[in-house]
Amino acid sequence: MVTLLLLSLPLLPVLITFYHSPLRTFYRRVCDMAQKVLGGKVCVRRTHAYVFSECTHGQAESVLDTFELYSKKHASSNIGLEKGVFLDEVVRRKAPLRVLELGMHCGYTSVRILRLLPNSGKLLTVEVDPLTAEKGEEIIMVAGFKSSQVLPCSSAEAISSLASHLGEDCLDLVVMDHDPEQYLPDLLALERENLLSKQSVLILNRVAEAGAQTVLEYINTKPNNYTACQQVKDMLEIHFVPFIPLK
Repeated sequence: MVTLLLLSLPLLPVLITFYHSPLRTFYRRVCDMAQKVLGGKVCVRRTHAYVFSECTHGQAESVLDTFELYSKKHASSNIGLEKGVFLDEVVRRKAPLRVLELGMHCGYTSVRILRLLPNSGKLLTVEVDPLTAEKGEEIIMVAGFKSSQVLPCSSAEAISSLASHLGEDCLDLVVMDHDPEQYLPDLLALERENLLSKQSVLILNRVAEAGAQTVLEYINTKPNNYTACQQVKDMLEIHFVPFIPLK
């Protein structure tokens, strides 16, 4: 044991440098992705196949219930029932007409939102993974909805082209559940493009992660524009009000 410790001492500066470097974050993300792929922890194809075959087509509630049944026995990336009910409450209270969802996770959140939108409402869902986008869009159709559009591209690409999809409208609700490292860059892009309405609501999932924490640090510097409201588990509701300086 002593010999092992002595042999490890020359590597100590390297280990310390690695621990505090961006490489550590990159390494952890690569390991997490590899674990999911190799371990089969979350499988879009299996999730889709189960929901598609077991739910009652055309009934949104049946689709959601089937997702919940699947997640009881298998690893799932959807937000789950408790946070889902919280999201329902926000959608009912704010009654948004234009919704942007970043991160699809096979369509669970999409269906939750769509079933509560008015007839004139529209959902734009962005998913960078082509397979997830394809399977998620099928689940949305299985649930009986056509008032949505799936954009199979990165969030940055989608935000830069949103004006062509929204016309003169702005976003009333933005749900961020993609890569937390993209939360702040995407929020800044939404601001630059003036895509947030006068009373937009942001829903951030996984706010405990480092990337999401940068958003919280940012909104704390803009108390006139953003207010953090309710939180359920690691899902947070944030209200946006554009600050208009007095003349």
